[in-house]
Amino acid sequence: MNKYLLVAKNTWYETVAYRFNFVMWRIRVVFQLLTVYFLWLAIIPENGDFLGYTKPLMLTYVLGTSLIASIALASRSYGIGDEINNGNLSNFLIKPINYFLYWFSKDMGDKAMNILFSVLELTMLFLLLHPPIFIQTNIFIIFLALISSVIALILYFLFNILLGLIGFWSPDVWAPRFIFIILLNFFAGSLFPLDILPKSVFYFLRALPFTYILYFPLKIYLGQLSQIEIYIGVFISAIWVLIIYWFVRIIWAKGIAAYTAYGR
Repeated sequence: MNKYLLVAKNTWYETVAYRFNFVMWRIRVVFQLLTVYFLWLAIIPENGDFLGYTKPLMLTYVLGTSLIASIALASRSYGIGDEINNGNLSNFLIKPINYFLYWFSKDMGDKAMNILFSVLELTMLFLLLHPPIFIQTNIFIIFLALISSVIALILYFLFNILLGLIGFWSPDVWAPRFIFIILLNFFAGSLFPLDILPKSVFYFLRALPFTYILYFPLKIYLGQLSQIEIYIGVFISAIWVLIIYWFVRIIWAKGIAAYTAYGR
């Protein structure tokens, strides 16, 4: 376990070492957040609602996506495909280390830094903008939202692995990842709550695993789901974790069988 903690710690130091890249990334996140924030601030009337969302609820949802994204979406495991392509995977196959846990540890180190900056950014925004937001006071609901966020973290990690494993058969691992990120921003509800869409579209999206990465944890926090709906959602998202993990194991086994360490 100590070696994985060391990996997470080293990832933290790597982020500090390349601080300019990290700062530019966080600036992009803040500008994107502010764009969506002011858009919904202008759309929703002061004492009215828009498609069932009052201004405090919608703005809490928008700002909450930044915090949940720092938990679920911050990742270093995008480098798996490159390691396969350049043959560096061989270094791990001969070492007493679990390759998946190694990348999960790197992800956790990266998430720790992103969560820290996300909290600082949101604090500054609250002090400067004084947004009308919804504060959840039910500790149990907050706990369930955190549980859902952890499941979201695991879901996104498994998706990242799946995309990285494309490297076993193709040198182009960035194009599929780019398309995935674009689709994820919509399907996960990073720009707006999915339930403002037509019901037929919403029911379709709700059946997909992406819904449980951002939208579902935020809906729990906002208190807009009954306990039965929360338990069903947590159960479904956990099932998706098992299904995707099963796919990862199968594709990993097939990839290792085809792996030739090309580039070494």
